[in-house]
Amino acid sequence: MARAFAPFEALAADLIPHAADGDDGSHDIAHILRVFKNAMSIQAEEGGDPRILAAAVLLHDCVSVEKNSPHRAQASRLAAVKAAGILRLLGWAGEDIASVAHAIITHSFSANLPPETLEAKMLQDADRLDAIGMVGAARCFYIAGRLGSGLYDPYDPLATKRPLDDKCFAIDHFETKLFKLADGFQTETGRRFAGERHERLKTVLAMFIDEI
Repeated sequence: MARAFAPFEALAADLIPHAADGDDGSHDIAHILRVFKNAMSIQAEEGGDPRILAAAVLLHDCVSVEKNSPHRAQASRLAAVKAAGILRLLGWAGEDIASVAHAIITHSFSANLPPETLEAKMLQDADRLDAIGMVGAARCFYIAGRLGSGLYDPYDPLATKRPLDDKCFAIDHFETKLFKLADGFQTETGRRFAGERHERLKTVLAMFIDEI
């Protein structure tokens, strides 16, 4: 498994046992690998420290809090604390640990904290890329099923005469959150990738509406 995280196989071997917490299939090792690939693609154009970025990617979801939990906004802070402890045991320097922790704390949409370093900006972009496009749509429906939501309101699917409610209907989440993400990307490379996936997400919703 660690080989998939080349050229950071050794780091991945150390961190994968701590990487995914719980049984949430939208935040599992497959998600972490997709975010890693996104991050490395962005880093190849933007620069920064790839080792810091790789560690932040591998540990950004090391604490799992359900989407409907009142403690959801604390998830990234809890993950940063846990990640710092793991890296400390591995002998990382304090400055590097702080850089990884900052990236993890600020990556989360729920935490609503601004990323201040390039690595933090790249992690946020890489993670949000996985929330839009085809994979983002699939994750949206997966989470809706996990939380017991319906796919859509059969009488008003696009919420033309009712308030949007993404706790009850999966496709409401497209308007309440997913369509807004592309405007908030931090790096030029991330914004370019986001534009492509945003168009795919719009196509997914259009096809869905056409079929129902």
